[in-house]
Parts: sequence; C-alpha cells; structure tokens
Amino acid sequence: MKPNQDCPNATANIRGSSANPCLHGQIRFYQRKNFVLISINIDGLPETSSGFFGFHIHEGDNCNGNNFSGTGNHYNPANAPHPLHAGDLPPLIRCNGGAYQCVATDRFNVQEIIGRTVVIHNMPDDFNSQPSGNAGTKIACGVICRA
Repeated sequence: MKPNQDCPNATANIRGSSANPCLHGQIRFYQRKNFVLISINIDGLPETSSGFFGFHIHEGDNCNGNNFSGTGNHYNPANAPHPLHAGDLPPLIRCNGGAYQCVATDRFNVQEIIGRTVVIHNMPDDFNSQPSGNAGTKIACGVICRA
C-alpha cells in the first residue's frame, strides 16, 4: 500500500515555557523522495522588536528542565559549523501573534529526527555566531513523534 502523501510522517506538539504559557502549535514533517517538507503552525508568539524567532531541531529527546535543557544542542550529525547543522532551519516570522510557514530541507530524513526536539528561540538566529547562532532563550519546545 502506498503511503498517503497528505498525512505527515511525524509531528511535534509545541508548548511554551512558563514565561510563555499561551505559546502552542504543531509542526508536521512529510517525507518526500529527496527532501522533507515541514509545515509550521504556531500561535501565541510574544511580541518582539524584530518579529523573528530562531527555529531549530535539537539533538535532545525531551522538553524537560529549566529553559528546556533536555533539548541539548542543535541536531548536527555531520559536526558541521553553524549554520550548516542539519537542524538549522529558517526563522519563524510573527504575524498576528502566530507563525505559519512551510520549509523544505534535504539535510535529514524524517526517520533520523524521530524522538528529537523542535525548539523556538526568543531571538532570530544570526546565521553566524558559533556554535548556535546567538538565538537567545528557548521559549517553546516539542518532541518529534512518529505520526
């Protein structure tokens, strides 16, 4: 039986930190032949001066701890410099309190990220600073689960 192309292969339910309790949403991951399509739907993003938020896949397997310390560092199996980590993704752009976008990447497949975490940071990634882009505090997190 051919898999349904409309159903995600994995999802992550996002929850905000204690300082951002209204922040929530869902990320869906769709495995395609040569890339992964990521669909992002977030609500409750705080107002910031830039309206941009760092967005990464992290190597950790949980959203526990102070400042989501269980997420660990960016997912980076090739030990590449930032911003070439497999988990480095484009920033989220706040619109009416939410962020809605689709991103395609060929840096990983869905199977590789099952059990890892998705993190939203309070500042935009500068795509330069090592090791993680100076994206600031982790304000939301979700564990990537098989759909």
